[in-house]
Amino acid sequence: MRRACFPALWLSLLGLLAPLPAAAFGWDEVAALAQQTAARPYAAPDIALPPALAALDYDGRRDIRYRPDRAVWRDAALPFQLQFFHRTGAHPEAVAIDTIEPDGRLRPLPYRAADYDFGGQRLDSSTWPDLGHAGFRVHYALNDPAYLDELIVFLGASYFRALGRDQQYGLSARGLAIDTVGGAGEEFPRFAHFWIERPAPDARTLTLYALLDSPRASGAYRFVVTPGEETVVTVQLQLYLRAAVAQLGIAPLTSMFLHGENQPSATDFRPEVHDSDGLMVAAAAGSGGATEWLWRPLVNPAAPLASSFAVTRLQGFGLMQRDRRFEAYEDTEARYERRPSAWVEPLGDWGPGRVELLQLHAGDETVDNIVACWVPAQMPAPGQPLALSYRLHWQGQAMQRPPAGWTVQSRRGRGWAPLAPGELQFMVDFDGPALRALPAGTAVQAEASAPANGRVVDARAWPLPTGGWRLQLRVQRLDPALPVELRAYLRRDQAALTETWVALVPPDPAPAHE
Repeated sequence: MRRACFPALWLSLLGLLAPLPAAAFGWDEVAALAQQTAARPYAAPDIALPPALAALDYDGRRDIRYRPDRAVWRDAALPFQLQFFHRTGAHPEAVAIDTIEPDGRLRPLPYRAADYDFGGQRLDSSTWPDLGHAGFRVHYALNDPAYLDELIVFLGASYFRALGRDQQYGLSARGLAIDTVGGAGEEFPRFAHFWIERPAPDARTLTLYALLDSPRASGAYRFVVTPGEETVVTVQLQLYLRAAVAQLGIAPLTSMFLHGENQPSATDFRPEVHDSDGLMVAAAAGSGGATEWLWRPLVNPAAPLASSFAVTRLQGFGLMQRDRRFEAYEDTEARYERRPSAWVEPLGDWGPGRVELLQLHAGDETVDNIVACWVPAQMPAPGQPLALSYRLHWQGQAMQRPPAGWTVQSRRGRGWAPLAPGELQFMVDFDGPALRALPAGTAVQAEASAPANGRVVDARAWPLPTGGWRLQLRVQRLDPALPVELRAYLRRDQAALTETWVALVPPDPAPAHE
């Protein structure tokens, strides 16, 4: 038995894989595994660790590094290489990892303590069993032909994150989210097994498969990773539920927003601190209808804040990092201007559903407090497959934008003139081809509404001396204890010139009592 620390799951997988011909393994086999796994009672992974490993603190865990000279495929000088993460108390669950060889054979990648540098940790690994791996990362010459950068990482539950050229890790994606909002408690499915195709010497893509498992769901996943200035991960999934769920989150994205121009900090020297500054949604009005683009600026609320956008046909959604200027962050270490945007592009018609956004409070920048995902209107019945595909674009300076005009920044606050009690003021700047093409002196109208808990007092627009246009919006909050929903865009006559700015303003925090 090669996975001594998690025998139940591994033995069940061995039983399913044993009859397969060597050259047959691929998508159909992983999908069959997912269906058979969902038909069986859930087997929780064994998370037992040697006591010395379980006792390591944060610094001790960071001390353990995989040795680059032991990377899989390094000796073959292939364009992609694999390195692993050690199991610790932070990531106690093991995942099984195999490569799929060109002849179809499955080659297990077992744990070897000698492959790791334990730094200053005095650990005796001589009595350890085969611990398996906590996860893995793929290396590729992304920025320099002479150096293999980290390209994509799979570590913890169903989390993964990738990089394009000149990017730095920020937000994460997940395979699946269950009951993030509306259930009795969130369930975190995990990738239990990976199969990675050995790449050809001239390969420009890497293909891997994964088996997802959780108490109420199992699923098959296929990832095709195409690195570049924009790294694209094409995802194919087939899910099976063991039991009903309140919410099934497809293509979930997880990010961090601490403060920004729309919610500045009075104590942080950095103007903005976030991995993403907004949620963008593109949806068509029925088949063949025009696409509406929406932009929801992110906030750091004092209490959980959930919202959603119901759509008939989704064109795409993403958590975006639009502000790419160093001066917006002034952080020479974190380099938030280099954090990627992640844009989800559905392949085919996903049918009706909603894009859901959950914003939680974050006390500091180590907390991922933003979740966005697609929730289908119709949940599959237990045992019935849900099959979807999408492209996940990891973007930098060149990112997905609406074709006409988009929000550049959102600022809240008064100027010289005081505001009335309960009144809010926003300055929203727009830019884009449709605005830049306007002849001088063109009349542009500011269209604004307050669908929930607000009354528009004033809305007007004027051109900026640096290009683009500014929309000034003053709104009266009706109930100070409730959020305010706002919508605004610029138009010329009846033609929209920009996306729709759809801000959700949380209640102001209650004043602290001495």
